[in-house]
Formats: sequence, C-alpha cells, structure tokens
Amino acid sequence: MNKLSKITKRKQILALQDYISNLPGAMHGDCFPLKHSFANGMYMRQITVPKGMFIIGKIHKDDHPSFMLKGDVSILTERGSKRIKAPMAMISKAGDMRVGYVHEEMVWVDVFKTDVTDLNKIEAECVVTNYEAFDEYQAKRIKNFAKQICQK
Repeated sequence: MNKLSKITKRKQILALQDYISNLPGAMHGDCFPLKHSFANGMYMRQITVPKGMFIIGKIHKDDHPSFMLKGDVSILTERGSKRIKAPMAMISKAGDMRVGYVHEEMVWVDVFKTDVTDLNKIEAECVVTNYEAFDEYQAKRIKNFAKQICQK
C-alpha cells in the first residue's frame, strides 16, 4: 500500500470512529466484560462483545497473537475489510486500528509478551493513542535497529 493510500484509509477509519463514538448510546472505554490472565511473561486479554455492537480497537505497538473463540464479526483496518467467523487465529499487525461490527456474540483474545502485571503499565507498554504516536514509535525502533547494526 502506498503512503497516500495508507493516509486515506487512516482518515476513513478515524472518521468512522468519530461517527460511531457520537451515536446515541455510544459507550467509551473498556465497557464489555474483560478477563485478564498472566503466565510466564505473557498477558492475555479476553473480551466478550454482544451481538449488534460496533467496537473500536486500540492501536497496538507490536505484532501479537489474536484469537476469536466465538462469534462472527466484520472488521475494517487500513489494509481493508473482511468478515471473520470463529474459530480463528491470526497475528494482529502492529499499528492496526480495527473497527468492527459484531454479527454474533464475540469472544476475542489478544496475547502480549510482557513481564508487567499492572494493567495501566501494560497499556502504556503495548498501546499508542493515535497513528502519529505509532509512526513515531516505529521510526524510533528502526533508528535503534540501525544503530545496533552499525555497532557490529
């Protein structure tokens, strides 16, 4: 995808997010049942979302495993849209903001590598609040990687 196309898709997703967020009865924050689990340097976050709901995901800094254990959902990201049905396993791509419509009650699980167990610290470690912060994070990672290579 070229940069212009990426910017256009991001603008469309943000416009959709704004529209959904301003609908009557829109809920914000973690308003659906969550289950948090920790094991051997991993954090697992499970969310259950009722049928008929729109959901807007957070922008994650890094790729990570995701699983849909139950449900049917249409998802839009900057790479396009698709409808997926459980069971499903995938690697969620860094930088994706997902906007979804839940056709049938959905149970979704994300797994993150972290030794942290404080949920606020995990959020700060794994999530950015906007695309600009994600692009800055990625640029910093590339710069640090280039430094490491040059030192060898």
